Amino acid sequence: MELAINLATLPALAGLALLGGMLGFLGGMFGIGGGIIAIPVLALAFGMEQALAQGTSLAMMVPILLLGWWRYSRHHPFDWRVSLPIGVLAVLATVLIARYATGLPPLALRVLFALFLLWLAARLLRRSPVALQPARPARSLRLMPLVGLLGGCCMGLLGVGGGLVATPVFTGVFGQRQTVAQSLSLALVTPCSLVALITYAEAGHVQWAVGLPMALGGLLTVSAGVALAHRLPERSVKRAFGVMVLLTAVWLLLKVLL
Repeated sequence: MELAINLATLPALAGLALLGGMLGFLGGMFGIGGGIIAIPVLALAFGMEQALAQGTSLAMMVPILLLGWWRYSRHHPFDWRVSLPIGVLAVLATVLIARYATGLPPLALRVLFALFLLWLAARLLRRSPVALQPARPARSLRLMPLVGLLGGCCMGLLGVGGGLVATPVFTGVFGQRQTVAQSLSLALVTPCSLVALITYAEAGHVQWAVGLPMALGGLLTVSAGVALAHRLPERSVKRAFGVMVLLTAVWLLLKVLL
């Protein structure tokens, strides 16, 4: 409660909107909602417990993801025969896992989040310099809906990670171009984020006074991030994506260990 009172000032709200603007730009550029950075900021800089940080970041992410999803769909129209099964399986996994995650001890949830970032950063760093793989045979695309289960579990447990896990799978396993993979990831993550937000809110793990101003700032910048992503070379986008995750993982792990 003290946090909400301290933040109820115009300069603080403007600062939150500015922070949300930065995260929204990065989210649009990399096809994520910015939560991978927002959660460590909220947990460490604002002193929130891990579940509260995850739920509050979802309040910021959902509007940004909706706009980012729409913007990416203009460049890459969705094939609903592929996107719908991915989204349905992802939502089902999110509902089941999020109810479990909201009852975990805060320290355990934070350690899981840190380990996830460490694994993801190592994977991206190893793969980012490698040229994009050629597309797999069409028959392998039938398995793409299963990516929804993996992404939904990450969204339910960590409040983020659906797109971070799904995008490398779409590119590395199914041979999709980076921007197409990010578009498919948004089709997975957007409904999952909404379901996860509802679940975390029901458990009292959302600080709306923080999440909503950040969402407003993010909405003003996410389109610029999407536009930049489509002007940059694919390899540059992929490498920048990996570096961003690596730096975030190192920062969070140092804070957890120290």
